[in-house]
Amino acid sequence: MIGQAMTREEALPARMSRLETLYEQHAAEAVRVAYLLTGDRALAEDLVQDAFVRLASRFADLREQAAFAAYLRKTIVNLARMHFRARSRERQRERRAAAGATAIPAGPPLEARDEIVRALARLPERQRAALVLRYYLDLTEADTADALGCRIGTVKSLTSRGLAALREHVTR
Repeated sequence: MIGQAMTREEALPARMSRLETLYEQHAAEAVRVAYLLTGDRALAEDLVQDAFVRLASRFADLREQAAFAAYLRKTIVNLARMHFRARSRERQRERRAAAGATAIPAGPPLEARDEIVRALARLPERQRAALVLRYYLDLTEADTADALGCRIGTVKSLTSRGLAALREHVTR
């Protein structure tokens, strides 16, 4: 095949190898970030898998690996946001259905977790995402704003309020 372009079938192994490399390089950190965003290890792993599936067709041939990490982060944040929105809508439907019925007893207490992870879980989703991206991943305010799809001023506000809330939860 000297001098000839590779067919789609011949290019597939190279593309899969590239995707496997990207997965090996980024999956562990992506799961940690997703876990801090969600507080649920299984959900975090599912979100990372979904993120790779979404990005596989678009970025298997990506030339610059740093760009992949940024797209992966943004995709994970968006998937976590979508998950929490869907869960919120489900709770609203349950509340409407239970209106007039007897009160639902409270669930079991939270599992024993690290104090910071528990405090993070109490924060609103956007504050939690801003703190994880800004301080755990050590992203700049601009990169955090890009991942969240907001302005830098919003990131500053979210992180300031989130840190204040964390201090309150941790010192209790």
